[in-house]
Amino acid sequence: MTRAVLWDMDGTLVDSEEFHWLSWRDTMAAEGIPITHDQFVITFGQRNDSILPRWLGADAMADRIQRVGDAKEELYRRLVRESGLAPLPGAAEWVRRLQRENWRQAVASSAPRANLDVVLEVIGLRGCFQAVVSAEDVTAGKPDPQVFLTAAARLGASPSQCVVVEDAAAGVEAARRAGMRSIGVSRKSTLAADIAASSLTELAPDVFVRLLAS
Repeated sequence: MTRAVLWDMDGTLVDSEEFHWLSWRDTMAAEGIPITHDQFVITFGQRNDSILPRWLGADAMADRIQRVGDAKEELYRRLVRESGLAPLPGAAEWVRRLQRENWRQAVASSAPRANLDVVLEVIGLRGCFQAVVSAEDVTAGKPDPQVFLTAAARLGASPSQCVVVEDAAAGVEAARRAGMRSIGVSRKSTLAADIAASSLTELAPDVFVRLLAS
């Protein structure tokens, strides 16, 4: 039976929030539309096609939404390459441990594929994942379960044998809708996951095995 762990990226494997903020701030300023940090925080983790109509206006044309979104992501990737990015505490250790214990692993994120590829390359964990599911692979963002169900299918794992690791309420809800167990890791709030912690370093050594056995 295939056991699998499905990882969110931003806020779970890496703390990329500052780079996302800087790239959104500068991209929107270039469009003549200043945004505040509070506006950014409210939308962090959502798909660009959900975020941009709020800032550009409901009548914004699809080609403009695409152009602005592409410019933001290109700037984000440049910041990651130039400044570097480190895994969050415990992330690399858990990913490598699960690999040694023969768990199959996937990244399941609402981010564009190019972003995920750059981040995995920079943090040196690309070889630990058998699948990467990105915004281009799904038609609905979290809390819709599509991203996790797609990742599970690519790993050959049934939902009942998958554990999702997430930092956001929408991701935890997506895991529930997918019929998967979840670990919620957040320094900012307590998530309604099967197991909640403020850091991956707090997790018990047998936490993934126990979740699938419960």
